[in-house]
Amino acid sequence: MANNQFLFELGIEEMPAKTILKSEQQLVDLVTSYLNDEKITFDDVKAFSTPRRLAVLINGLADKQPDLDLEVKGPAKKIAQDADGNWTKAAEGFVKGQNATVDDIIFKEIKGQEYVYVKKHEVGKSVVEVLNNLDQVIAKMNFSTMMRWDNSNYSFIRPIRWIVALLNDEIVHLEIAGVKADRITYGHRFLGKSIEINQANDYEEQLLKEFVIVDYDKRKQLIKKQIQTLVNEHNWEINFDSALLEEVTNLVEWPTAFAGSFDEKYLKIPSEVLITSMKDHQKFFYVTDKDGSLLPYFISVRNGNDQYLDNVISGNEKVLTARLEDAMFFYEEDQKHDIDFYVNKLSGITFHDKIGSLTEHMQRTSSLCKILAEELGLNEEQITDLTRASQIYKFDLVSEMVNEFAELQGVMGEKYALIFGENETVAKAIKEHYMPISANGALPSSIVGGVLAIADKLDSLLSFFAANLIPSGSNDPYALRRSAQGIVRIIQQFNWHINLNDLIDQYLKQVQENHLLSAELIDQLIENRNLLLQFINERIDKNLNAEHISKDIIQTVINSNQHDILTIIMNAKMLSAHHDDSNFKEIVESLTRVMRIVAKQEIPDVKIDSSLFENESESQLFETFNAIKDAFNVSGSMNNYEYLMELAPIINEYFEENMIMADNEAVKNNRLQQLSQITNLLMTIGDLCNLVIK
Repeated sequence: MANNQFLFELGIEEMPAKTILKSEQQLVDLVTSYLNDEKITFDDVKAFSTPRRLAVLINGLADKQPDLDLEVKGPAKKIAQDADGNWTKAAEGFVKGQNATVDDIIFKEIKGQEYVYVKKHEVGKSVVEVLNNLDQVIAKMNFSTMMRWDNSNYSFIRPIRWIVALLNDEIVHLEIAGVKADRITYGHRFLGKSIEINQANDYEEQLLKEFVIVDYDKRKQLIKKQIQTLVNEHNWEINFDSALLEEVTNLVEWPTAFAGSFDEKYLKIPSEVLITSMKDHQKFFYVTDKDGSLLPYFISVRNGNDQYLDNVISGNEKVLTARLEDAMFFYEEDQKHDIDFYVNKLSGITFHDKIGSLTEHMQRTSSLCKILAEELGLNEEQITDLTRASQIYKFDLVSEMVNEFAELQGVMGEKYALIFGENETVAKAIKEHYMPISANGALPSSIVGGVLAIADKLDSLLSFFAANLIPSGSNDPYALRRSAQGIVRIIQQFNWHINLNDLIDQYLKQVQENHLLSAELIDQLIENRNLLLQFINERIDKNLNAEHISKDIIQTVINSNQHDILTIIMNAKMLSAHHDDSNFKEIVESLTRVMRIVAKQEIPDVKIDSSLFENESESQLFETFNAIKDAFNVSGSMNNYEYLMELAPIINEYFEENMIMADNEAVKNNRLQQLSQITNLLMTIGDLCNLVIK
């Protein structure tokens, strides 16, 4: 077995920390896919990355591609030979292209027709020949932001400054963006020097001598160890933030952790502000005492050794102090005004230039809150709190603190609301209306917060669809998919039944009566209404898919006459729970037989007349259906499946005893109407014809 090792390193100007691991994986995927396509076998791949480099070390590469014995198909025999059996130009051209002669031709029959073939022995390319084309693979790397830096017009995440390409101890000659591969790499920008790599396998060890820990996992573990040592020395507590740890690991090549401090006077600023200043802005780790209270200390990681560390600590403390001094000023200044001052300023803030101001957005949201409060049966106290919250919930957006720390919107709204005398329920709703802030983010925990969050997100959807600002493809500049997904998740969290169709009707009435949207926008929303419902259904689809509901069941419940999100989800779970039952196939076949007949017929507008029944099976179906219809929970219930089980055998007997398309027109219409009513009830679950049954 071949034991070749191939080292490939791209030396790059400092990459954004948050892109490095994805870039590393992209390099691995592209290179291994290329080798597999080229039939070059290998044992394993080890990836490396730092802010200045992406690299792979591939072990156990084969010496060459396998040789191949091929039979190459040419033209049909009738084209390859003329009537006298002489070879035509088509045949001669074919064999010439295969480096063969007409003497090498054989015939093979395919579907009754003979074709020309030649046998061909293809010698596999050497691994060096294959690796020489690696530049074409690197050209396929794609990043959200690309740079061009010279006349080559080559684009990459950052300018490429050096390339190492070694097969064992030999340079693989290739060129990317005008940079030729060599065996020279570079150590730490300030502590190291250039390095001549002798063997591919020496890469990691030689870089270590020049102050570069090129293995991401080793760098990460060293940082954790250094930080934990500092924490233990000072008897602090730390909760490692995984995202921050990853980012810091990708900011350094030679990490050295250190501790700093700030004045205790800043601890009277809300802890969220302090944490945001340290974690998000300075990439510092904050520390607490045993009770979880924030301490006036931080831990940071420098990209270098411990020389002149006192200067580094002092510099970082000064930067943080300046930021905290600003935060203290903003915090004190913001408290010099009341909520009405901030609410009044919102009329001058544009929600969107096609839609109006933030004040108008809040007014529409407030209208939705009233509708939802009645629909969900909120009590008087909850309605009072919801009404108040909906009137002020965006006020912190015009505060000095949120202007400086935008990520604290809602958080500071809650803090300031309490300071200004609002009750805890209102304050909490102001914070929670942003939830969830990510696909799997935390959801509101309070009823008032949950309703406000739905209303705020729903008005965003309705107003942007009214303005024809509808997401397409991956383009979603206003995060409407996240808003729709948030609505679905919140509804499921609280088990709320909300009929979206009815809600949109009431919304349209409110905005029209109160002039909260222009007539033009209202008309456009009416036109885009079905697109909006479909858009929300796509989020339900995604939600159910994440819960491992099969695609056919999802399509079944999405294609229902339901506009209640929770009911759609409950119906999907009901069908999924019984999908593997032994009698599921039989039940579904019975029910879908009814639905398929109805789909093909024009249903007469008649009332079912029991005097037209010709046998017991008609009476039994009529009576059973009416009993089930009264007990059936159209809002979704696991018990509904029992009613389907009860109905299915009676339907089977009904079809055995009756011809639906009877000669008697009145009897036929009576039967079609009966099947139509059954179908309408089944469609509250979904179009069962979409179910895949085995």
